Amino acid sequence: MTSSSTSDPARAEIGVIGGSGFYEFLSDAERVSVATPFGDPSDDLFIGELHGRRVAFIARHGQGHRFPPHRVNYRANLWALRSVGVRQVLAPCAVGSLLRELGPGTVVVPDQVVDRTWGREHTVYGEIGPVVHVGFADPYCPRGRAVISSTVRAAGLPLAESGTLVVVNGPRFSSRAESQWHQAAGWSVVGMTGMPEASIARELALCFTTIAMVTDHDAGVDGEPGVTHKEVLEVFAKNIEGLKSALSTAIAAMPADQPDDTATCACRRAVDGVTLPFALP
Repeated sequence: MTSSSTSDPARAEIGVIGGSGFYEFLSDAERVSVATPFGDPSDDLFIGELHGRRVAFIARHGQGHRFPPHRVNYRANLWALRSVGVRQVLAPCAVGSLLRELGPGTVVVPDQVVDRTWGREHTVYGEIGPVVHVGFADPYCPRGRAVISSTVRAAGLPLAESGTLVVVNGPRFSSRAESQWHQAAGWSVVGMTGMPEASIARELALCFTTIAMVTDHDAGVDGEPGVTHKEVLEVFAKNIEGLKSALSTAIAAMPADQPDDTATCACRRAVDGVTLPFALP
């Protein structure tokens, strides 16, 4: 851990962006309100200790799930995490499967993403110049993906260590034709919150790992019936404790921040040498 994370209770080194089922991820946590240049985050941060690591949790959809996927303030959420010291972000989410072999309860650790969202704020650098272009060929942190895969495997949960997440706008689910299109393209799972979450994290030079929990087979997979929101929540609730346990173990196993991290992780070097319109927190 960095010295700042141990001396200041309002600082953290690892961030968790959680959806349904993760609101109580940390116990005995301090509630911290953070202002950002992009408005209010979905909720206050909850900062506490887990396995000796300082962790900041934010509810992606806010308490009570009040923000649908297209209304989540992804920019403010990630800025808030970075402003309290977070440099490694873990982002569990619920997804539908596009492959028969990836059944409900499978944890997918994607290595690629396809963005089919629209109307969302997709960059923190869009308001004023200069123009900032950030590389995104490999969207997810290799260190984070390796640790998550290892801990999920050790927990005995069904695991896919790679795959492509296609992100749709929501809040509706895909039509059968859309689902068949996604499947024909060779993509693995479909969700609604993975973008621009991942690309904004890269703009802020954060390590970012998505942990996708399959709740259903999408409508176009071998004639599956359309899924309902109630069914998604039921399957996610059935599997949430195993996922939370694996995530907790992963937090303990995450490499501690070192002074030379900017030299060893490409995520942290995403904006090196780039002229930014403002300083990052």
